[in-house]
Amino acid sequence: MAQQENTKRTVKPTTKRSSKHGTAPHGTTLRRTLRREAPSTVGLLVDAQDFAAMRRYRTFPFDDHTAYLHQVEGLLKSLAAQGMHTTVALFDPEDYADFCAESGLDADTGASRSRFTAEIAVAGATVAYTGQRLTDLIPLLVSRAVRQATWEYATLLLADLGACAECGQDIGRAAFDRASHLLTRLLEAAGPGTHHLVCSTPTENDQLLAVLHTHRATGPARLDTSEGAEFATVLAVAIALESPGGVVLRTSTPDSPDRVHGWRLAYGALAPLTAGEVFNAYCTDAETGEPVSPESGVEYSAGFDIGADPAERHH
Repeated sequence: MAQQENTKRTVKPTTKRSSKHGTAPHGTTLRRTLRREAPSTVGLLVDAQDFAAMRRYRTFPFDDHTAYLHQVEGLLKSLAAQGMHTTVALFDPEDYADFCAESGLDADTGASRSRFTAEIAVAGATVAYTGQRLTDLIPLLVSRAVRQATWEYATLLLADLGACAECGQDIGRAAFDRASHLLTRLLEAAGPGTHHLVCSTPTENDQLLAVLHTHRATGPARLDTSEGAEFATVLAVAIALESPGGVVLRTSTPDSPDRVHGWRLAYGALAPLTAGEVFNAYCTDAETGEPVSPESGVEYSAGFDIGADPAERHH
C-alpha cells in the first residue's frame, strides 16, 4: 500500500551529443532523479486485527502480520536508501471500505488501496520515516491518530452547540476563545521549565483526553500549533458543556524535583486543587480506581492562581 505522488514537471531528455563532454544523460536517468524527488506514502496496518480484516480481499498478498511488518520495514529502508522522503500513514480497514463504497471503487484491487493511501496521506495521521525502527514508529503513529480523532470529535461537539439563546454568540467559538485564554494564562503563570499538561473531560460517548508539551525559558512559552489547538479544543468542550473537566500540569526544571499541580474546571474557570487532591488524582489508576505508588523525586503541590479574567456564562 505504497503511493507515489505524481509530478507535473515534464523533462525532455537532450539528444544533442558533444564530442567534448560526451553524451547527455538518458531519459531513464532523469526519471530516476525525478523519482527520488517525488515523496512516497506507505499505508500501514498496525495491528493483527486490522491485518486480519484486509485478508478478506483476494488481491491482498499477505497472510502473516509479522512477515508483513518485516516487508514494510524493508520497503521503508529501500526508499530511504534511494534518498526519497517517505511518510507512513495509518491504514484503517473500516475507513477503507467506506471510502471505496462512497467512491464507487472495487475494494479488492491494489489500485484502490493505493488511492486510499493517497487520501489519508493528505488528511490522516502520518509520521515521517527517518530510519527509525517500526516498533518505535507504530506507537507514535497510533498516538497521532488518536489525537486527531479526539480533536475532530471535540470540534464537532463545539460546532453542534449553535448560538446562545440570550446573546446570539456562537457557544463553541466563545468556549474555544475562553480555553485559549486559560491555557495562555496557565503557561505564563507556570514560569520557566519544561511543561507537560493533561486535560480530561467526560462526554456522553467518551472520555476526552488532550496532552500538551511545551518549554519556556525566559521568554514566552513555545507552543506546538497543532497540540495547542487540540488541547484548547478539549478544554473548550468542558467549558461549553460545563463538564467536570480537569487539568494537570507537570513541570521539570534542572536540578529540582518535578512539580505537579492540578485544577478542576468550574464555571469556565480553573479552580486550584489542594495538594492532597493533586496527590490523589495523580496516584490513582483512572480505570480501576486503585492507588498507584507515587513517583520518587516528584512534588505534588496545590494548583496556583493563574490570574484569568472571569468567564461569561451562556445558556
